[in-house]
Amino acid sequence: MNRFIERQLADTVRERLARFPAVAILGPRQCGKSTLARRLVAESPSSLYLDLERPSHQRRLTDPEAFFLSNRGRLICLDEIQREPGLFPVLRGVLDETGAPGQVLMLGSASPELLKQTSETLAGRIAFLDLTPFHIGELPSPAVPEHWLRGGFPDSCLAENDEQSLIWREQFIRTYLERDIPALGLRTSPSTIHRLWMMLAHTSGQVLNMSKLADSVGVSIPTVKSCIEILEHTYMVRVLRPAHVNLKKQLVKSPKVFIRDSGILHALLQIDSMNTLWGHPVYGGSWESYAMEQVCCRLPGWTPSFYRTARGAEVDLILEKGTRRVAVEFKASTAPRTTRGLWQAMADLQIAKAFVVSPLLEEAFYSLKENVIVTTVSQLPGQLMRDG
Repeated sequence: MNRFIERQLADTVRERLARFPAVAILGPRQCGKSTLARRLVAESPSSLYLDLERPSHQRRLTDPEAFFLSNRGRLICLDEIQREPGLFPVLRGVLDETGAPGQVLMLGSASPELLKQTSETLAGRIAFLDLTPFHIGELPSPAVPEHWLRGGFPDSCLAENDEQSLIWREQFIRTYLERDIPALGLRTSPSTIHRLWMMLAHTSGQVLNMSKLADSVGVSIPTVKSCIEILEHTYMVRVLRPAHVNLKKQLVKSPKVFIRDSGILHALLQIDSMNTLWGHPVYGGSWESYAMEQVCCRLPGWTPSFYRTARGAEVDLILEKGTRRVAVEFKASTAPRTTRGLWQAMADLQIAKAFVVSPLLEEAFYSLKENVIVTTVSQLPGQLMRDG
């Protein structure tokens, strides 16, 4: 049995429950939302936990208004809330009756954009929090190669061996396509989403070319756009937009698309070991996808984007917070080098400091140039927070 690993989001959830009538923890299926919620619910002896995928729990909400009123004063946890969108109008009245904080904890596998009714109906009454699969900072004995290969989903990350981990990820992909997509009421064919998902795995981290993808998958450009939106709003891909800057340069305007969990990326491409990954054409893109997610998910207060000009000046990741702006490059080498394009981009954007994130063999960092530091996925978030 997998041991429990304390999630860093837990204290934030407690703080939001003390301030808001409702809190929603959103993230991909099987990322640990239910485990975290059950731990939090156990801290309040009178609380209730309902799994809306279980018919016996669904029946308790046959008359939802009566149910909530009869359980007034108790924290009620509703798991897989996207399966019962009709609850949201009822919840608005229930939450407004007392206005007390900490009434409802919701868990969902779809973003607020996909659950528009939630954000519209409960505006001002609900706090949204994102939970990702395990990031490297949450693991008690982090080993970057293993985490990179398996990804962060608990059952994959903590599996007994790489084979069992891969089996779990393959079943996750199948369940997502055959059950989760239809359950959300989406009309796009699961097979179409699967084909596109695999193509995105091959090109993870590259600038999106919808026309090329449409030709490769054999569908229309609007279908490609719709599928990517589905994958984004169910936390399977990260769409990184280009930076908005007022420069008299011809800039790349299309976004980049990344498979968010590196383990899922490897399962889609049938990469079963680090030896296979080292010799695979997607090696560099895999490292960029993995490192990008590890950095972005640990710095929620920062706005991510990328920068690329038609002449080749480029920064893989720009992080902005207030007046601060830093550049981040991802290099799948333990002896990375910078390019002229990075220096030009830093000059264009007036960025004084850059980081190069590399799979170093140990947790160490060093200066490549006076204002460019080579570091690791584990250390970069802490370095930024210390600097700021």
